[in-house]
Amino acid sequence: MAKVLKKRVVIGGTFETLHKGHLALFKKAFELGEVFIGLTSDELAQKHKKRKVKDFKERKKELKEFIKKKFSINPKLVKIEDKFGPALKNEFDYIIVSPETYKTAILLNEEREKTGKKPLKIIKINFVLAEDGKPISDSRILAGEIDREGKITKD
Repeated sequence: MAKVLKKRVVIGGTFETLHKGHLALFKKAFELGEVFIGLTSDELAQKHKKRKVKDFKERKKELKEFIKKKFSINPKLVKIEDKFGPALKNEFDYIIVSPETYKTAILLNEEREKTGKKPLKIIKINFVLAEDGKPISDSRILAGEIDREGKITKD
């Protein structure tokens, strides 16, 4: 019997305050196949955020624990130093993105095609909304507006 090759899935981000939206991204990723997670370096995270971000080691530890607890998987994590990470040069089948990172995935595929690589199938997961109908986000959680589940925490 022929061995079925697992699909290779890539997902990337800062993953600072893990929440219900991240869970939706990872759930889809793990449904599709073998998942490779790119975690932004401190330098890259700082470049894209207007606030201080938890350091890489702390984010990596929390992300590993989150994945292990929710999916019983020891995740494959790599540090990413640029907006495309390993997805530009390595072979993957899918990239999982949020509406916020969709444009980067389009650019990634354009860059892959320039180097003769096949484009990745982009799977866009909708924002997971909080009780107030607005997307759950790190910044809203850190501001104390909502919790990680999207419940309103202040009036």
